Amino acid sequence: MKAAQVICETMIKQGADIVFGITGGAIMPLYDQLYDYKDKIRNIVVRHEQGALHMAEGYARACGKPGTCLATSGPGSTNMLTGIMDAYMDSVPLVAMGGQVATGLIGNDAFQETDMMGLTLPITKHSFQLRDPNETAATIIKAYKIANTGRPGPVYIDLPKDIQNAEVTKPIPTDVEIKTYKPTIEPNPLQLKKAAQLVMKAERPVILAGGGVIISNAHKELFKFAESLWIPVATTTMGKGCFPEDHPLSLGVTGMHGTEYANWTMINTDLLIAVGTRFSDRVTGDLKSFQEGKKIIHIDIDPTEIGKNVKVHVPIVGDSCRALEGIYKIIISESVKHKYKDSEWNKKIKELKELCLAAENEYFEREKLNTPFILHELNKLLKDTDIVCTGVGQHQMFGEHFLSRKNPRTWITSGGAGTMGFGLPSALGAKLAVPEVNVFDIDGDGSFQMTAKEMATAKENNIKVVPMIMNNTYLGMVRQWLEIFYEKRYSGVGYTANPDFVKLAEAYHLSGLSVTKKSEVLPALKKAIAEKETFLLDFHVDPEENILPMLPPGKGLKDIIGGKVIFKQSWKKK
Repeated sequence: MKAAQVICETMIKQGADIVFGITGGAIMPLYDQLYDYKDKIRNIVVRHEQGALHMAEGYARACGKPGTCLATSGPGSTNMLTGIMDAYMDSVPLVAMGGQVATGLIGNDAFQETDMMGLTLPITKHSFQLRDPNETAATIIKAYKIANTGRPGPVYIDLPKDIQNAEVTKPIPTDVEIKTYKPTIEPNPLQLKKAAQLVMKAERPVILAGGGVIISNAHKELFKFAESLWIPVATTTMGKGCFPEDHPLSLGVTGMHGTEYANWTMINTDLLIAVGTRFSDRVTGDLKSFQEGKKIIHIDIDPTEIGKNVKVHVPIVGDSCRALEGIYKIIISESVKHKYKDSEWNKKIKELKELCLAAENEYFEREKLNTPFILHELNKLLKDTDIVCTGVGQHQMFGEHFLSRKNPRTWITSGGAGTMGFGLPSALGAKLAVPEVNVFDIDGDGSFQMTAKEMATAKENNIKVVPMIMNNTYLGMVRQWLEIFYEKRYSGVGYTANPDFVKLAEAYHLSGLSVTKKSEVLPALKKAIAEKETFLLDFHVDPEENILPMLPPGKGLKDIIGGKVIFKQSWKKK
């Protein structure tokens, strides 16, 4: 076999059934072989390599299998960097392969030569450059194994064109051992016992669940553990959906634009049980004030995250599933059950939650069409298994705040990198991973336009999603910051030449509706869901609506502004 054929054979054995990408001179040998494997590997040709990476991310996040994407050398591969970085920040398993000039030309500044090994080093779990055709299969196996074990992440493989065409004389191995790669899966029993003791002694415990709970499929163990003692659960943006948000213990999302009551618990708890989260600045705010008055248990499979941002009293390195199950068994063995159900702590949280939710009804009663109202209407139609993807901006934060999700892998967003343009391509990837559910892309007019060309990919491949554009003619989140912190000096945020998004959809041989009134929202959503093809909805929302409450930059959670019940600080409008 040629190495290119070995790549295809090995990808199939690793479970890859879809590749996203664009061909070109340096990757053409591999694409030529894909022609013979079209019954086993679906080849999705995108309109931009960034779109390919986000589709692979959406696919991986929706089904848990690594995504696979391809590009040619030079600009083809460098166009993948944003998506690789996004996957790295959010621990998304994927394998990205880029064509490279022939080995004899590497280092000679040949046509479309780029040092992808150097560029990808800081934003991948590992990078390979294939130099020996007989190492082809082993390299592919290692890449998928590294991408999808331990803390997941992206792996890049550089494929010189002459190696792709070279003959392979060794058989394809069934598995390859990576002797230096041994992630810790089993948590330390002594640490589990220490954690259980802290939990049983606490008066005001709260669980902070991050994306690691979803990645490790630990949502059932989290639910069982939380209910065993009746401990409230807040999530990070990446953890949304790992605990049912209609459950009385759910606090929703915490952090910069989280719910007031979730942030109140972060401030007032005496024991924070953090699972699969890296304590991002968007969650903690000022680190010193975040840590005041509380002890912290931190469960994470990546030992480098524990103690990196906050001081931890009980560190537990290992798989979240096994750690939560281990602590649960110790607590149950002590015959402790529902310890906090009737506690003053939970009574106070319940009271605050009810007050905050009642205050939010004001959004739905406003005369102008606004994003919270649209999401409120979408909640009426969403099934528990439906998937919501987002772009990045105000609409994303409105989504985490006002959309209710019950199941893991039904909320897909760009967290660590905050990549505008993520929404539409990730929705397409998610739909290909789970074709039987409805997939929505909640987007902004700014974010959507960055990858709007992937509407062509939707049409060409008959991928049905529902893009929902919150069209406020601004880069909304930046505008909000300029209003609050820069005396309303709107510099570089207004979009005066937005396209007619419905006509844009029609240009891609698709359809859509423009929505300007609250009464039109529910019928438009129902029509979009009923359509057989991608159907775009352009919602003309209040241009100056803000997502509040909000954590000011450099401040602690106590300094949140714009709250309606607990954090009532406001800002001086100019």
